Amino acid sequence: MSSQKECEKIRKDCLAYFRQSPVWKKVLTGFREKYSSYGRFGGKVVLKNLKMQDIDELEGFFGQNFHGQKSVTVSAEKFRQALENSRYRDVTPEYLLEMFFGEPLIGKQEQKVLRELKKQEILQKFLEDFEGTPAKAQVKNLQEIIKDSENQKLADWNRMLRLGAEIYNHLPYRQNRNMYLAVFAAILTGNPHAFDQGTTEGTLLYQVIQMDMEVRGITVESSDIFPAYKRQKSYLMAGIMLDDISNYAMLFRVQAVKSDGSLHKGMEGFAAEDHIVQVPLAVITGWKEIRCPQKEIYIVENPSVFAMLCAKEEDGIGKSYMCMNGQPRLAGLMVLDLLAKADTRIYYAGDLDPEGLLIAQKLSHYYRGEFHYWHMEVSDYEKCRSGEEISPKRMKILERISDERLKPVAKEIEKYGTAGYQEMIIDET
Repeated sequence: MSSQKECEKIRKDCLAYFRQSPVWKKVLTGFREKYSSYGRFGGKVVLKNLKMQDIDELEGFFGQNFHGQKSVTVSAEKFRQALENSRYRDVTPEYLLEMFFGEPLIGKQEQKVLRELKKQEILQKFLEDFEGTPAKAQVKNLQEIIKDSENQKLADWNRMLRLGAEIYNHLPYRQNRNMYLAVFAAILTGNPHAFDQGTTEGTLLYQVIQMDMEVRGITVESSDIFPAYKRQKSYLMAGIMLDDISNYAMLFRVQAVKSDGSLHKGMEGFAAEDHIVQVPLAVITGWKEIRCPQKEIYIVENPSVFAMLCAKEEDGIGKSYMCMNGQPRLAGLMVLDLLAKADTRIYYAGDLDPEGLLIAQKLSHYYRGEFHYWHMEVSDYEKCRSGEEISPKRMKILERISDERLKPVAKEIEKYGTAGYQEMIIDET
């Protein structure tokens, strides 16, 4: 029987032997994976793309000729027997694997049990750390969002679970305030781009917001007309503004009623002065009503046309105007919602080109009130038709025009293949 000191030396020599050639790492890695699956040392390891020195190494250990073979299969039985026939006979394959990888061998079932115990420890610590916060009551919902999988590291799952809880606890609406997305991200993570769309954390933020709305019983209807509307409005319900700098509405001679029932003094002043005002989304979110003279408003697509129309109004009791400035933003859509609540008639004028007609049609379908097209007839197109040719790709947009009121001018545009612009009929208004 070998002494303890001799056994220790044999083990060290054995470990040094199996570390001196890369091929043994492939062999032992394969057997460790088999152990994880079977819970014992068994199975076979197939080795491919071997170099000449790898072949020589295997032949020396197993005492077998492998030259000319495209692959070598090593069974657990063959490995155990070769080890017993070597000077490392006192080292078992199981002990070798533990020494080589520096950790105990654990089968899959045992791994699952240990992982579940660790997960329960994490949850218990989570509940302790978030005691007295809104997130504690939503731990099950958070787990539904931040699902755990066997292939995921528990540390990553724990990090995302805690981030989800921090998001839920600190949604700006809880403090009756609005906050830019980048600011919210910087406060919670130190990175202003952490919650950008397309990131894992950005997806988590949206899921937590949806969870919060469900808890509060709030529903934001999706819109096939403006697909981004639901996402933008959902964020806003949580007090987060995605892009307030470029998200605004341009208004003229419009009064607004705030949530507390009082008139917005700024809007009242601009209306009294007959001045155009560019209203950011953050301000519009605090309104509950919009008032226009005669309960009607004229909306145009083009900013320069909007400016010219407003300049023509001098008596202080004329028309109200709004500029959409191309594709409608959330701010503009929210103004439309407020106008609809006040039973306001809309007269909308857009450029007479494929994109202009499509925007007009979308707005008509979106608005829940009386909506009229304004200066979008065939006669208007004849007056403002330009020499700018429309590309075949853009012309394909006309196929999406289904509103009977717009079809005549769509056919005329298709006939001539050129665009018509609002600026050319400004004197007609």
